[in-house]
Formats: sequence, C-alpha cells, structure tokens
Amino acid sequence: MATSATSPHATGFPAEGRCGYYVEKKKRFCRMVVAAGKRFCGEHAGAAEEEDARKRILCPLDPKHTVYEDQLAKHLKKCNSREKPKPDFYIQDINAGLKDETEIPEQLVPISSLSEEQLEKLIKKLRKASEGLDSTLKDHIMSHPALHSALNDPKNGDSATKHLKQQASILGNIEKLKLLGPRRCFVEFGAGKGKLSHWVDIALKDAEKVHFILVEKVTTRFKVDGKHRKKNSVFERLQIDIQHLCLNKIPVLREGKLPVVGIGKHLCGVATDLALRCLVETYAASFEERNEEPLAKRIKNDKTEKEIYPLTKEGSEKNVPEKWNPVAGIVIALCCHHRCDWRHYVGKEYFRALGLGAVEFHYFQRMSSWATCGMRKTSLEDSNITTKRQDNQNDDSEEHDDGGYRITDDGADNLPGLLSIEEKKKTGHLCKLLIDQGRIQYLQQKGFSPALQYYTDPLVSLENVLLTALPDHSSSPETTA
Repeated sequence: MATSATSPHATGFPAEGRCGYYVEKKKRFCRMVVAAGKRFCGEHAGAAEEEDARKRILCPLDPKHTVYEDQLAKHLKKCNSREKPKPDFYIQDINAGLKDETEIPEQLVPISSLSEEQLEKLIKKLRKASEGLDSTLKDHIMSHPALHSALNDPKNGDSATKHLKQQASILGNIEKLKLLGPRRCFVEFGAGKGKLSHWVDIALKDAEKVHFILVEKVTTRFKVDGKHRKKNSVFERLQIDIQHLCLNKIPVLREGKLPVVGIGKHLCGVATDLALRCLVETYAASFEERNEEPLAKRIKNDKTEKEIYPLTKEGSEKNVPEKWNPVAGIVIALCCHHRCDWRHYVGKEYFRALGLGAVEFHYFQRMSSWATCGMRKTSLEDSNITTKRQDNQNDDSEEHDDGGYRITDDGADNLPGLLSIEEKKKTGHLCKLLIDQGRIQYLQQKGFSPALQYYTDPLVSLENVLLTALPDHSSSPETTA
C-alpha cells in the first residue's frame, strides 16, 4: 500500500521539485515532476488528499499498531490480537502454584545496592544451606546414532554443531533411561522449532503409536514438526503458556492410554517449575482421583504390557508395576535460574526447611547468573541491560547462556571487594545447585527418583545440567544428594 509523505514509514525527503508521495512498495518517493506550488503529481494528488483526510488511531486490542478510524469495526473482527476462544486444555493458572502475597516484599533493592555486610550475610546463608550437597555432578555426556550423520555434516557451523551435540546427549540419556520406545507420548516443553522431538522421532524409526505434543507459548518460525509424515507418529503443537496447560484435557491423553515422557532442551527458569507441576501434580494426580477398574487387572489382559510398561519392578507377577505412574519419565536440560519465580517455584518447602524464604530466593536467583557470566567482563553496551530476550529469534535462540538472552551479573562488577571472579562463579553454581535441589526434593515427594548430571561439556554450553526423573517403581539412575 502506498502512503503519503507524512507517513511514519517515510524516510528522508523528496528531491526538490519532485512528488512528495512515498511509494511503500518501492521504498522511495515518487520521482514525477510537480507543478509550481504543488506537493504531489497529478497521479498521486487525489490519493494523498484522501489518505490525509482519513484518521489513523491506535488499535484498542494492541496499541503497537494503528488502523483507520472508519475501518475499526471491520479490523476488530480479524485483528490477530483479538481474544480467541480458549481450548479445553486451558485452565487459568492450573500449574502456577499457590500465591502468598505476605511472603513477597513489595520492593527489593538490586544486589549492587546491598552493603558489604548484607551481601556477606546472604553468602553465609547460602553456604550453610548448601552444606552436605555434592557440588560436583557426574558426567553423563552421551550421543546417539540418530544424529551421527548430522553431527558429521561438513556444512555445519559452530552454532549448529553445538546444538546437535546437546540434542544427541539428551537423546542418549533418554535411551539410557529406557524411555525411548513405542506406545507413548513425548511432551516437549518450550519446544521452539521442535528439533528435540524431531530427533526423538528419527531415533524411534517405525515405532508404533508414538505421539508428540509440542508446547510453546509464542509463534515460532521455521518449525520442523510440520515436515513429519510418518504413519506411526503424530505431531501436535499447542500454543499455550505452560502455566495454564492441563494435559489430561488433551484428547490423546484424556483416556490415559499413552504413558507420558516430559522432555525439554534449555527450559528457561520458571518454565521448568511450571512443567514439573504440570506433569507430576496436575496430570499424574488426575489419575489417582479416577474411580476405574484396578489397573493390574486391565494390564494382565493387555498383550502389549511389556511394550507399554517396560520399566517395572523385577520379580513382580506378570511384570506388572506395583504402582503405575502415567508419567513414565522426565528429561529436561535446565537453564536460566535467574528467571525463576518464588510463586511458581516447586521447592518452597525445601527452602523453608532450611530457614530460607522469598527474600533469600530472590537474591540467590539473581546471583545464580554469576555461574555463567561472572567470569567475563561486562561491556559498556551490556551494562545497561540486566536480562533481555532478543525479539529476533535465530538458530541461537534455543540457547540461553549467551544466545537468546544477554545477561549481566546484576551489578556484580560494582560489588565491594568481597569476592574474586572465581568466588563469584562458585557462588553462582551454589545458587543453581540449591534451587535445583528444591526441585529434586519435590520430585522425590511426588514419587519419583530424580537426578542431576552434566550432559554436555561447558565449552559446548555453560548451561550443561540435565534433570532426569523416573517413577519410584522404575530402575533409576543415582540421585544427587
């Protein structure tokens, strides 16, 4: 559409004696000569006058764009920002956790504004709370044949190789936990382009009755899930915030015929807590509330029981688990602890048992960023940014430790001379470990055997911790105490 020279899209000025009408399609002003005293040529005079007479106003649904006032009613019916009907699986704040306004102070000063004494007191609390925790996790850096060809592609750049190595290790860990099999539903949280599910599907080859649910709250370009045409696997993408997702309202899961495997690559901060609650509290609990025929009786009549429930207690009759859990397992690469939130955090009980609360959580959450950026100097450009999500997503947007997010250490360079760079880095790692330990305890209380391990080299990603969990009846990896 063409607009007049007064358009906000116009840049610069028309040449002297030339038409002042800006042609949007050509990204320049009209070059026709105008009559003396006129602004527009004969071709554009009428259009410009008509356009100037029409008033543009801010869209009431989204003030980021404008609309002609006389076309407002028509625009509101098709505006992309209009409220759409909520799907059945949308339940407001179902995974949000309890909101306790009395625990969260109205205003907390930045770390850089704390006195040396206040900061020292916080770090002492952190070290005391972390006593007995093993800060050195075991290496579970793995790979998988499904990605060997892609990893060896000479066309790969550094970024592509980095992501492929992480996906290969996550896939290797999924297989090691015996979660890679037929007749199950993989729910990828924070799916982005859906690449992790893509590689799981490749690894499964022609496994029967495999369903993928890709959960992502924003519109994503260059999705790979739309390219899958395999007969035995189905991809379903849900554009929804995990906070409002009720899995047992999704038709394929409503009847509980497919065990769920929750997966995620760099599930950012609070999203990890929301996903855990979605799986082990909202979804799993819904099965306990149902009055159904005893599960063991139904399984005995199912010829495919070994395929559906491969992880069972040894020696039990008919290889049937003593207590079946609809969530077969969880494999999530953790990320961005500085973006956690006390209200949604699943480890509140763990923190409270240590004599800690919302205030300490807030500062430990902020200090956790020292683990990934405390070792590098903050440039002048970065010093004005605390945590900023890049609007233009690219191949690095799946990586948050120096890709999708640019992070400073919350004024850490301006701290009193209390900590060296190396001490800041160790403090950041302790903060991450303590926050993750709250998640470990939460999963244990919900009937799971959880573990933390390094799944990739820090040279590949600074965010290199993988959280895994299996139901207690399963043979599980060693837990991190």
